[in-house]
Amino acid sequence: MTYRKNLGNKGEEIAADFLLDKGYQIIEKNYFSRYGEIDLVAQDSDSIVFVEVKTRRNQSFGDPEDSVTPTKLERIHKAGLMWLQAHPQSPEDWRIEVVSILMDGQDYVLDIQHFVDV
Repeated sequence: MTYRKNLGNKGEEIAADFLLDKGYQIIEKNYFSRYGEIDLVAQDSDSIVFVEVKTRRNQSFGDPEDSVTPTKLERIHKAGLMWLQAHPQSPEDWRIEVVSILMDGQDYVLDIQHFVDV
């Protein structure tokens, strides 16, 4: 497993735990579609939430959330619609969220940001 993939997996675990602590239910991890991957599919009350997780060890290229571009959001949107189509029993309300995680070299979380309804 590559360093980058390992860091991403660690970030997704941290984000899932963070969301669980906020009362979300994790429905699926790493949903793949022809439009790309959704890191986490969760449910918050009566809404489905498609979560993009961005994890970095430093800010030399900016904050982790800075890498969530309009193009990336459009892909998540399309992938989310495919997920909803495959799960017609799911709530109709949905949104996209971003969890941004900054860690040090020893996997200690320095900062975590949660962006709702991006």
